[in-house]
Amino acid sequence: MSDKTEVQEAQTGGDTSTSSLWGDAWGELRRSPLFVISALMLLTLVVMAIAPGLFTNVDPRACNLSNSLQTPSSEHWFGTDIQGCDYYARVIYGARISITVGVLVTIGSVAIAIALGLTAGFYGGWLDAVISRLVDVVFALPFLLGAIVFLNVIENRGVLQISLVLIVFSWTTMTRIMRSSVIAAKSNEYVSAARALGAGDLRIMRQHILPNSLAPVVVYATVFIGLIIAAEATLTFLGVGVQLPSISWGLQLSAAQTRILTHPHLVFFPAIFVGLTVFAFVMMGDALRDALDPKLR
Repeated sequence: MSDKTEVQEAQTGGDTSTSSLWGDAWGELRRSPLFVISALMLLTLVVMAIAPGLFTNVDPRACNLSNSLQTPSSEHWFGTDIQGCDYYARVIYGARISITVGVLVTIGSVAIAIALGLTAGFYGGWLDAVISRLVDVVFALPFLLGAIVFLNVIENRGVLQISLVLIVFSWTTMTRIMRSSVIAAKSNEYVSAARALGAGDLRIMRQHILPNSLAPVVVYATVFIGLIIAAEATLTFLGVGVQLPSISWGLQLSAAQTRILTHPHLVFFPAIFVGLTVFAFVMMGDALRDALDPKLR
């Protein structure tokens, strides 16, 4: 093998292994029933959140008190709530806030995890110690309790406010995963070869370390979206989440808690949608984990 060929392999070794990893993973995913089922479920839920009009032509805010608390029927598939609103339409429109919060919090947490985890894992030393202690401090704070305290003092709580508070308390685990993955990746030979060829820290992190460290974070982030959706519904149920006149699954569950025995459909339908959404993201995470971890193949 010529010297020129050796240099080229050293320069592209990380990129080649990354392409192979993701290419092999995609091949595994396409053959995985778990991935196909969860992907179809998530696609349906995302389309529901983006374009609820495709699933119902009923205005969720068009209410008639004379129809209050009707049970499910051919006219109102999920029945009606206490205001006489069509419950099916409100459940469909409720997907938007829950999924939006889940995606926003996950994007914010992943961004923080990549920045801090990559820095701590790559440079180590005192910088790693400072970031790790910061992670430990935030990780020690109870997630739900901390979110309740912060949200309780915010007068006007919308999607953005709730997302920011949840990001503050939820980036730590992902940062730890990213840091561990970076430490493992930087010991590979292609990193040493790139450094020997004169590549700077930023180039090494961008072209070699980051692409080869993202797989565990991607797997966790997929499951994490479902966990955040459940957390948002819980916070709203407790009265510190989104506020009326917003429409969300958490608000529907909160309004129905005193009628669970007399009108169980008010609890059943939003709870089913929350559960299915979380289940779909967990299944997707499991499928990604199986595809991205060669040891599990």
